[in-house]
Amino acid sequence: MSSATPTVLVAGGGGFIGGHLVADLLRQGLDVRAVDRKPFAEWYQVHPDADNRVADLSELRSAHSASEGVGTVYNLAADMGGMGFIETNKALCMLSVLTSTHLLVAARDAGVERFFYASSACVYAAGKQTSPDVTALAEADAYPAQAEDGYGWEKLFSERMARHFLEDFGLQTRTARYHNVYGPHGTWQGGREKAPAAICRKVAAAKLSGDHSIEIWGDGLQTRSFMYVDDCVRGTQMITAGESPEPVNLGSSELVSINQLVDIVSGIADITVRRNHDLSAPQGVRGRNSDNTMIQDIYGWEPSISLRSGLERTYAWIYDQMTGSRVTVPASWNTVHSPSHV
Repeated sequence: MSSATPTVLVAGGGGFIGGHLVADLLRQGLDVRAVDRKPFAEWYQVHPDADNRVADLSELRSAHSASEGVGTVYNLAADMGGMGFIETNKALCMLSVLTSTHLLVAARDAGVERFFYASSACVYAAGKQTSPDVTALAEADAYPAQAEDGYGWEKLFSERMARHFLEDFGLQTRTARYHNVYGPHGTWQGGREKAPAAICRKVAAAKLSGDHSIEIWGDGLQTRSFMYVDDCVRGTQMITAGESPEPVNLGSSELVSINQLVDIVSGIADITVRRNHDLSAPQGVRGRNSDNTMIQDIYGWEPSISLRSGLERTYAWIYDQMTGSRVTVPASWNTVHSPSHV
């Protein structure tokens, strides 16, 4: 690798998607700087070939230090989780705007060539997501703005800020709206896990404990699409290198209900589960799917890894975590959360 090659900064490099992105960039022979505020012991993946740093990028000084000598910034850093976290931590989610702001300022000051911002399908208007038979959401459906309270508004605001940094300062910003990313090396317990990981864990716990009953938040009829992390990593780099400055959906268009998601995972585990529906629990929007017309038109590509294939890999990894670490299987692990917002 040439010493003249600019460094690639992955903000949130200790996170789920960030860890996979760092691994892929390193495989390409790039000089990668991974920065996260969590201590190394809490990083999802630590790659020794990267320049790994613990720093709080919501602080402008840290953002400037992390951006020195950088050619491309991937901003994946955010305080987020599944619905149980998002709905009860709105202020924490919105405070991620400090990281978004300071990284943009630091990237501008450092002469960064490309800046990627990881947005979310939570920016979409709630009024367009009231039915499980939802019409897939096109990029224009973010306006008139009616974003998810807290997390969604921070994402929409930061999208606009990235756009104006392009217009006012010439920083080449690119934005993708992630739709429910899942896969191995992600959160699978503790309250921040999203629906695919939560369901894999609950079904694995049911299989291991012999108690095949699980609890699901809501009636299970709510619908979502879920994107495997490998598709996310590929699409993220493709959009970053592309010439379109407009936010673009990055998600699978394979729509399923939560009940269907449970069917797939229980089929992988080769058990039949009994479902207890908690109708008082948070359920989120009734339906959300990704309209991939724009990404197909611009890039001739869309996420294509099937849900069944991705869940097989994810379930196997979570099952190994549960059995390899010899964790006790408490009854609470049979509680399945509602679909994630991200």
